[in-house]
Amino acid sequence: MASLDDILTTQKNGVQGINSLDSTTRNLAGAVNSGTITASTYLKTQYGWVGKVSVIVAGSAAGTIYDTSSVANASTSNRLATIPNTVGIYPINMPVNTGIVVTPGTGMVLAMSYS
Repeated sequence: MASLDDILTTQKNGVQGINSLDSTTRNLAGAVNSGTITASTYLKTQYGWVGKVSVIVAGSAAGTIYDTSSVANASTSNRLATIPNTVGIYPINMPVNTGIVVTPGTGMVLAMSYS
């Protein structure tokens, strides 16, 4: 027969599992909101996750998300995704190894979720 200690340990493990699942779900959705972005911006300088991009004002050109640690290092060799120049919310759901830099297209206003 299980002791009270065994039962409480099982309950504790269940709670820890639920907390871990909640944290993972939040990170994959993007736990941080960038706020309004209108110019090239670095958001994070380490590994992470790009959740979604919300294009608020379309502008006249597409934008780009880069996997790099500074705006100066953003180049075609580290492009992660293209941001359409159409108003809407776009799931990116991609990991980054080095950091997150976003460059909106000409006249574009956007916001991002990331972790």
